[in-house]
Parts: sequence; structure tokens; C-alpha cells
Amino acid sequence: MSEPLLTRYLQPLLAGRRAECFDVVHQALKEDISPEKIAFDVVWPAMIQVERLFRDDRIDIAINNMASRINRTVTDQLQAHLPRREATGLRIIVSCADDEREAVGGQMLADLFQSNGWESYYLGAGVPDDELLKLVGRLRPDVLMIYGTQPSEVPGARRFVELIREIGVCQTMNIVASGGVFNRVDGLWQEVGADAFVAEPCDVISQVSALPPRIPGPRKLGIVKKRRRRRKVAV
Repeated sequence: MSEPLLTRYLQPLLAGRRAECFDVVHQALKEDISPEKIAFDVVWPAMIQVERLFRDDRIDIAINNMASRINRTVTDQLQAHLPRREATGLRIIVSCADDEREAVGGQMLADLFQSNGWESYYLGAGVPDDELLKLVGRLRPDVLMIYGTQPSEVPGARRFVELIREIGVCQTMNIVASGGVFNRVDGLWQEVGADAFVAEPCDVISQVSALPPRIPGPRKLGIVKKRRRRRKVAV
């Protein structure tokens, strides 16, 4: 029995062997494995595994950076193979934390929305709040996704959501939290004032598409619950 595709990709990824990683992906595409499956059953769990290893000090910055950039390149390559489904008339802006690993995850979700007929805008990391606010006012998206927030960025995320609601820009827009510390702390998305939370990429299209337009009203604060363990990724 051949090795699982994730294992065949993860081993060279953690060694920084770019060409070998690209070969694994290209061979999978030749074998008619869908680009969505490669992205979210291989690259995504590999990304999560790299994040966990780095957080636990089991890999150093050099390995982390090499792996993150390989994942970014593979994500770029897979985007060209994603199907283009009928336009939905819906619009999303995806913003992410100022971190290479989170930037890859944010890009993958933006590509997934685009593939599923959304008009998708991916900002990447490091966009100042005032510029993001102007973009929201200009594009008037149905959804703003805040992806991959780190613990130190939570107060800033809370202030930004409060600012959007106080100004009243695009009042029917839903703010969706995903990834990063939102996946590790139950209820944090409510505490920062988001309208919804999605934990897994396999659920993101169905859950976000099902959101009705937001009804303007007072912000409801939730309670940050205890941390919960993440599921282990098989390697």
C-alpha cells in the first residue's frame, strides 16, 4: 500500500525540499485527485502541523519559513486548477494575521470562495485598520472574514469590530472569525463581536453562504471559555 498523500508531502516539506513537494502535488493532479482535496486534505493539515511543531519549539524558524513558503507556492499552483462555479452575486473580503502561515490559510479560503462563485478579495497581512475600513466602505461586501488572529492581536481585532459597528459602515455585512486563536479558545469570536465563527475549511462555504444579512443592533458580548485541545493531525 502506498504512503498517504499527506505523509508523502509532509516529509519533504519539513526538510525544505521544494522540488519534491511540487512533484508530489503534480503527480496527485495527474492521478485526477481534485485540487480541492489536495488543498484541504494535504496542504491545509500540513500547514496546521507546521504551526503546531513551531509553537512547540520542535522546528526552528528556518524550517518554519521554508515550509510556509512551499505551502504558499503550492497554493498558488492549485488555484489555477480550481473549478469556477456560477457566480452567486456575493462578495467577501478576507483579511489575515501578520504571519506567513496564516497568510497561506487566508489565501486558501479566499481561493475557495472564488471557486464557489463569490467575488473574493484577499488582502493578506499587514493592512492598516483605516485602509481596511475604507475598502469595506467602497466594496460593501456581504462578509468580512478575519482569519488567523494571534493572541496578541485579539484586542486590536475587538477594537476594529467595534469601530466598524460604531461608524455603521456596511451595516448588513457579517463579520466571520476563523483560524488562529479563534480555533483554540471557545467563544472568543463572540467576545470580539464577530457575527459567526467557522473552525474547519470543509464547512466554510456552506456555513458562510447560509448567513442571512446582518440585522443592525447592539453588539452582544460572549464569554471566553477555557482553551480546548486541537485535534491531532495524522502524519
